[in-house]
Amino acid sequence: MSKDPASGRRIPPPRAPRSVPLHLVRDDYAISCDPRYLDLDLIHRFLSEKSYWAEGVPIDVVRRSLAGSIPFGLYRGDPLAGVAKLVGFTRVVTDRATFAWICDVFVLEEHRGKGLGKWLMESVLAHPDLQGLRQTVLATKDAQGLYARYGFEPTPVGRFMSIRRPYR
Repeated sequence: MSKDPASGRRIPPPRAPRSVPLHLVRDDYAISCDPRYLDLDLIHRFLSEKSYWAEGVPIDVVRRSLAGSIPFGLYRGDPLAGVAKLVGFTRVVTDRATFAWICDVFVLEEHRGKGLGKWLMESVLAHPDLQGLRQTVLATKDAQGLYARYGFEPTPVGRFMSIRRPYR
């Protein structure tokens, strides 16, 4: 623990902030950040079989990734009413103070072309826990035009470094 220089009293370390619940409804769709409504099997199936960025990811890795993120489920129907099917998803890895990484973004093919991906991105960027961050990043192979409309710009790749390992 550190001490307050003025009073000499101990200052406890900051607690991790709790995520602000988010629940939005538009037409026949809803977006919720409540992890209880997520369909882990569907998310795993999409990421492991249909995504280029997480091909072959084990379900346990997906489960752990959700636990360390703010999840955004996109539903046909309203999960609060008990009638909803997950049709899209993204998650945000963040410290809620300086940095966020938006990842695992998808909308199932049969629900594309309705503006749902845009609504999902707008909802992520408007989330109260993600305001005032110094940097928000994402990676994409083919959707630069979509993300540019929200202010994302190419990065000077030479500044970033990474360690990449196969899933275990």
